[in-house]
Amino acid sequence: MTNHLQLAFGGLGPWEIILILAVVLVLFGAKKLPELAKGMGQGIKEFKKASRGVNDELERAMDDTPTYEPPPAAHLTQETAEKAEGDEPKKDA
Repeated sequence: MTNHLQLAFGGLGPWEIILILAVVLVLFGAKKLPELAKGMGQGIKEFKKASRGVNDELERAMDDTPTYEPPPAAHLTQETAEKAEGDEPKKDA
């Protein structure tokens, strides 16, 4: 039976996670890790804010009733009918 930690880390064992954390510590150094974590936290916060905004906009769009009104139909008057008949091309015999 898989637990939530195995799903979160893709099946990595505790030694693999420790090795990855050690490599990150060596690459970035102890002084840079808090800055890196702060930047990642701000990025995640902005991402959540943007995705929440998109979800709210989609829900609002689905809840609104459509306000589409079809364009008015063109009314054909006697004068326009005569013009249309007069505009026909003449055939030469």
